Amino acid sequence: MIETVTSVDLPIDEKLMIKKNRICPQVMSEDDASLKRISIVTGIHGDELEGQYVCYELQRRIMEEYDNLQGIVDIYPAMNPLGIDSITRGIPAFDLDMNRLFPGNKDGNMTEYIAAGIMEDVAGSDLVFDIHASNIYLTEIPQIRINELHAETLVPLAKLSNVDFIWVHGASTVLGATFAHSLNSIGTPVLVVEMGVGMRLTREYGEQLIDGIFNTMKELGMWKGEVPEVRSPMISENPEDVSYLNASASGLFVPEVKHGAFVSKGDLVGRIVDPLEGKVLDEVRAPQGGMLFTIRDYPIVDEGSLMGRILNEEVCIYE
Repeated sequence: MIETVTSVDLPIDEKLMIKKNRICPQVMSEDDASLKRISIVTGIHGDELEGQYVCYELQRRIMEEYDNLQGIVDIYPAMNPLGIDSITRGIPAFDLDMNRLFPGNKDGNMTEYIAAGIMEDVAGSDLVFDIHASNIYLTEIPQIRINELHAETLVPLAKLSNVDFIWVHGASTVLGATFAHSLNSIGTPVLVVEMGVGMRLTREYGEQLIDGIFNTMKELGMWKGEVPEVRSPMISENPEDVSYLNASASGLFVPEVKHGAFVSKGDLVGRIVDPLEGKVLDEVRAPQGGMLFTIRDYPIVDEGSLMGRILNEEVCIYE
């Protein structure tokens, strides 16, 4: 059932509407309040489209085996529809990152009002998947990022989700204004998924996560059908586990290894080259052995640009 979560009037007789699709069991019990609810949220950043495919394919699979659904699935495919329509990361015209507006304010401006309406609707879910892609510059393996403040609750849930990597990290200065942190702080568990690349679809990553969502629903008692076996993720809780590859010069980054590859310390990851003079400006080598879980997808780099991240080989062991 398609529902409008919140809406505001726009100029010239237009209306901004945030919509969701609520899928309920075919046969509802008398005690519907006892049904568990899972929310699939994506599109907070308008240039991150990986979650769009997850929304579509998840619904298609549910409807194929509709009799197996034993809980409520709320699907929010476009939290920032103006951003998606204009291929813009933030909210167009306002130059705002929507993921810095939560929990919002019903008495605030238009963007704060929308954020508050979203919070009110999603709050109370038994679990929320907040699905993001990387930006247009980087590609990420499927991973869940968890703030250390909520690790005790979220890591066990993340292990059900069929991602490759769970990254537990510390708070950032803007964490309190994110969708996930705002909900986690009031007791609604949110898993932040990062996968793929901005403005594109990586179908195999989407299908991997969907398998994990069904597995999670099964564990929560929301799905009685068969689910595929899921992988056990690598888990990092130490900031020193991750090393960063930053460009020492401006130029064209030409990778020598594939995304997700395992490298040894000193291995050649790529080169920064000068197309004008035909010179190699720098050889980018692995500072430690491990998995290249982030790699530069957009080849132009400036000095300091992030080209990749490597997870230390000591934690590159699937549990």
